[in-house]
Amino acid sequence: MLGLQEHILVAAASDSVESLPESEASNKLGASFETPSGRRLVKPSEYMQMITSMKPNLWASLADEVPAWVTEKRNRISVDRTLRWLDDCLAVDLEAGKNTLGAVVGGSNIDERKRCATEASLRNVAGFWIGGFGLGESMEERLALLNAVTDCLPEEKLRYVSRLSLPEEVLQGVAAGIDLFDSTYIYHLTLGGFALVFPLDIVERDNWDSRTDIEGADCTKINLRATIYRKDTSPIVDRCGCFTCQNHTRAYINHLLNVHEMLAQILLEIHNTHHYLGFFRLMREAIKGGKFELFRQRFIKRRRAFLTAEAPCSL
Repeated sequence: MLGLQEHILVAAASDSVESLPESEASNKLGASFETPSGRRLVKPSEYMQMITSMKPNLWASLADEVPAWVTEKRNRISVDRTLRWLDDCLAVDLEAGKNTLGAVVGGSNIDERKRCATEASLRNVAGFWIGGFGLGESMEERLALLNAVTDCLPEEKLRYVSRLSLPEEVLQGVAAGIDLFDSTYIYHLTLGGFALVFPLDIVERDNWDSRTDIEGADCTKINLRATIYRKDTSPIVDRCGCFTCQNHTRAYINHLLNVHEMLAQILLEIHNTHHYLGFFRLMREAIKGGKFELFRQRFIKRRRAFLTAEAPCSL
């Protein structure tokens, strides 16, 4: 991956995609991460040795991430540690912050989020890595937290966030002023046997394909493990230009998944990556054309309509 010269490499320290951050394992010396040999404490000096070795295009400073349910005291400690580690990383950075993203944390505490963002913006950094999301906060809480953070950050510098990955979460982040996302959404989606099917021409049409309103589906994805696809000879998405849809059918991928063939995940990940990148491409076009809010509202409206229709009636 270090040799992919035509791509940008961003380094941000976080736990494995198979686990959640363990805030209690970190201490004042450094952050704790899950490894094949157990949890490992990484000090700022050790982290900077890794960064110097990898030479990424951008890198985020070490952060003490905490979930939404921790106490105010723990949130305050998290911000203090993260800011101290940012200073420690900058002190030994040979590029003097030219490629550094200052970490912004604070859990679900708006005041601590603002404090961290304000303090980080005073440092000589290229942009900001906003961490601690996707760890227990609600969509409503997240919107308030995102707006509080971005209001404190300079507009001309990059805002980069982790763990916001569902399409509606990405739309929420973009509306709040986020520029760059990273996630494991496609990886987990593919592991579950799911394929993205939501239409990308959201602005041009109001109605979505009714074929998704069937067993093993919602309005954004279908579960290709479901028996209903066993004899379905159509592509995952009609007129999709990806290799998988151009050459294979839902029935074939259903078969591969149910016999546990490795090719199933390869073909699914090709489609899901292509579709997800298409979502981002059209979102950028909507922003350029001044239609982002229409793009966002139509997507959310359809998603809410599906969830309302699926919700069981209460007596």
